[in-house]
Amino acid sequence: MNRSVAFAATLALAAAMLPLRALPAQEYAKMAPLSQYVMEPSAEIALARTAAPPSISNSATILVLSPHGYLVGKKGTNGFTCIVERGWMPPFDQKDFWSTTLRAPICYNAPASRTVLQYTLRRTKLALAGLSRTQIYDRVKAMALPAPAPGSMSYMLSREQNLGVGAGSWMPHVMFHVPKSYAARDGAIWGADLPGSPIVFDNGHHLTPEPQAILMVPVSKWSDGSPAPSM
Repeated sequence: MNRSVAFAATLALAAAMLPLRALPAQEYAKMAPLSQYVMEPSAEIALARTAAPPSISNSATILVLSPHGYLVGKKGTNGFTCIVERGWMPPFDQKDFWSTTLRAPICYNAPASRTVLQYTLRRTKLALAGLSRTQIYDRVKAMALPAPAPGSMSYMLSREQNLGVGAGSWMPHVMFHVPKSYAARDGAIWGADLPGSPIVFDNGHHLTPEPQAILMVPVSKWSDGSPAPSM
């Protein structure tokens, strides 16, 4: 999960053209034993719920990681789905891809649950099948994945989130998922990354094969209501 501020458009386009083999060397050469990623189900349910305020997450469907992929740990009623992403979900150039400590609680609304959530479920299946980073990239790139449905958004408000090297818990934020083909246009439409704008364009989209780009809006409080650091 790369949450860096976008660079200039020319740099983004140049990076998008890099072949996977040209990406920086990884700190993790391969996936660690599965036991280092799996959590006790009740602890994972509790962690997943910290992604959004209790008014949302208490009625959400919660998924938990198993040796066979994500399973329903708690069935919800409000259309949201909360999940804890693991170390195979960041952009493929991230140095701690395969990290055993990355934990990214996220709650998707109903449109995102139908579409964007599939990216996590597909990558997870490939990772658990023993594929390498490069093989996962190639398989996902060849898949006919759905673009984010209109209205797709998600919450990442957990104080306990670890988004990877250089990011840590970063800040609580909400995300708006848009089709990758709209990325450059939508960044401008939203006023992302302009001076004083609270909207951050996730420049990592060009290093992921999934058909989405992400616009992030940092917020002032974590899901438990405690104040967050300023942007």
